[in-house]
Amino acid sequence: MSVAGGACLPPPVRKIRVLAMMESQWVTGPAKNLIAFGRHLQASVPSDLPAVELSVIAFDRPSSPANRFISALNAAGIRTHVIRERHPGDPRVIRQLLAIIRSEKPDILQTHNSKSHFLVRLTGLQRRIPWIAFFHGFTSRDARDRFYSRIGWWALRGAPHIVTVCRAFAADLQRSGVSPERIFVRHNIVAPFAPPSSSEMAALRNRLAIPADTRVVLAVGRLSKEKGHVDLLDAIALLRAARGCAGVRFVLVGDGPERAVLQQRSHELGLADCVLFTGHQEDIRTYYGLADAFVLPSHSEGSPNVLLEAMAAGLPIVSTDAGGAAELVSDGNTALVVERHAPQALSRAISALLDDRDLAGRLGAAARSAAREYTPEAYTRSVVGIYQAVADEVSNF
Repeated sequence: MSVAGGACLPPPVRKIRVLAMMESQWVTGPAKNLIAFGRHLQASVPSDLPAVELSVIAFDRPSSPANRFISALNAAGIRTHVIRERHPGDPRVIRQLLAIIRSEKPDILQTHNSKSHFLVRLTGLQRRIPWIAFFHGFTSRDARDRFYSRIGWWALRGAPHIVTVCRAFAADLQRSGVSPERIFVRHNIVAPFAPPSSSEMAALRNRLAIPADTRVVLAVGRLSKEKGHVDLLDAIALLRAARGCAGVRFVLVGDGPERAVLQQRSHELGLADCVLFTGHQEDIRTYYGLADAFVLPSHSEGSPNVLLEAMAAGLPIVSTDAGGAAELVSDGNTALVVERHAPQALSRAISALLDDRDLAGRLGAAARSAAREYTPEAYTRSVVGIYQAVADEVSNF
């Protein structure tokens, strides 16, 4: 495009309209990542990239408790469409979805879990609108989970573009029949850590009844089998037998189906005086500020938000080598990394961090530095670049 005098101006930047679908009752890791991405899109997108307008479809049932995911989307100022359903297989969902598509006229459809993947492939929407499926991994706790996983795999094999959160999941996709050129790997994001005030930490320490001279080892995550908390409790029991737990408290933040089992296990191991179960916490920033070390005992992981948050907080970390966790930290450099299902190895690593303050300080500083690779700015540039490539592919077809 030329103007008087022969000077050239860049062509106008086109806005890409992205409509994302996610089913969630809570602000889970994937939900947290989507909201953070939406916030950053509103704040700033690099001038050399197209503008992106993101809206989200969420699902709600009148019989369910208040949907915290929808509340968080609204609080973030992200335009949200709510599909009302009576039960998981409610056929009215399709009519509502198609009405939203007609109204929004998106340039790209983005899906985030089995249900949304399935709805796009079932309705054939991918033949009309470019589709990017985000794969966060599947769980298999029970028959219902396994059913959703089966339909999720079927749907993903029809997705032309898949963004997944770690190389381990990319390998799973390839084994299921997805060609590697259709797969992009993008780890989750973490904002710089804002340290809580000394008064906030003192108030939390007081609420948890942790003495001022007692050190805190933190674990954060859903209390479900794949998160490996039973191994952590067994590791604490081994550590207690070897050196005692005087001056140390282990704080487990989170809730889930295994809570009662874990509390019973803690009681059987005689750990009630050194292990605290806090339940679900809306704001865990002060817990990271209070902690002296962080443990991720998971059996399976994608790109764990809690690990990234602990890294950003500069905590010395013990992590298993589960999935994408081993892609975020490396043993002896940014964390102590141990095998899964290995309570003895967990116990030895935790003991090393408690005994060697120089090691703990070095690992914490290195973890904080490594977390800068996963900023919202870097993620936004990367994902918007994928949007642009997909949009260009369609326009050049």
